[in-house]
Amino acid sequence: MRTLARDEFDAFWRDGAIVVNDAVTPDQLGSMCQEFDRWVEESRSHSTNYGEMIDGRPRFDLQLPGHTAEMPVLRRVNSPTEVSENYFAGAMKGRIPEMVADLIGPNVKFHHSKINAKHPGSATAVQWHQDFPFTPHTNSDLVTALLALDDVGNENGPLIVGMGSHLGPLASIWKGETFTGIADAEISRGWEHSASTLAMPAGSVCLMHTCVGHCSAANIGKRPRRLFIVVYSAEDAIPLSPNPLPSKHEGMIVSGHKTGRVRSSAFDLKLPERPKTGSFFNQQTGYDG
Repeated sequence: MRTLARDEFDAFWRDGAIVVNDAVTPDQLGSMCQEFDRWVEESRSHSTNYGEMIDGRPRFDLQLPGHTAEMPVLRRVNSPTEVSENYFAGAMKGRIPEMVADLIGPNVKFHHSKINAKHPGSATAVQWHQDFPFTPHTNSDLVTALLALDDVGNENGPLIVGMGSHLGPLASIWKGETFTGIADAEISRGWEHSASTLAMPAGSVCLMHTCVGHCSAANIGKRPRRLFIVVYSAEDAIPLSPNPLPSKHEGMIVSGHKTGRVRSSAFDLKLPERPKTGSFFNQQTGYDG
């Protein structure tokens, strides 16, 4: 292993998630924060979601209602690696892809990225789910890397993980014929029993297995909580559904090399519904059942 210690490797495969400090340099972290602040200033001049991803959906997602020129609430930036050298470098080079390669390498590729922001007093919360049912592949060697741009504590919307849940069943994110984006209630109740709230200092990264159950609370504190989120897969894990956040960088090799091989594992799930907006939050909140 190049970057992770053996106990970190073992903890990831036991618990499904670990937090590693100093995932980027202080200069990188500062540049990322400054760039997000510039996007927030830019958002003051917009009253609807704006910008454009390669599939035509908005790149910049605002908290609506709630966002105003006086009190801007930019809650998501989709595929920031396409419009920022700072975020591209953080995702494609350095410690983060090296750590992912330690876990699922040696050959690793980029799948998608986003920035999720929870502003102080924001009601935005994420309900229980696993990532894999949103981005199914031929095997589950996928890792979500969540880089904390701010200190994350108990009050400003921390990640809550069902430890060891990646070793259990996949939970449906459908209720009958309705795509909710919310995990099956019976399975998620089991995740709650093993749940752990993850504190994260700014500059740390949470490496999370794609099948681990997780959620996050609203930000009831006074500090923002911004996470730069990058999803990686083993090179021989082939997508089974369209990328929810398509990018010109999808499939880019960040460690090792391209083999052209496919590896399959046995599982059964209903394919996800393609998002109609650029926000995962809308998928969950759009379901009122």
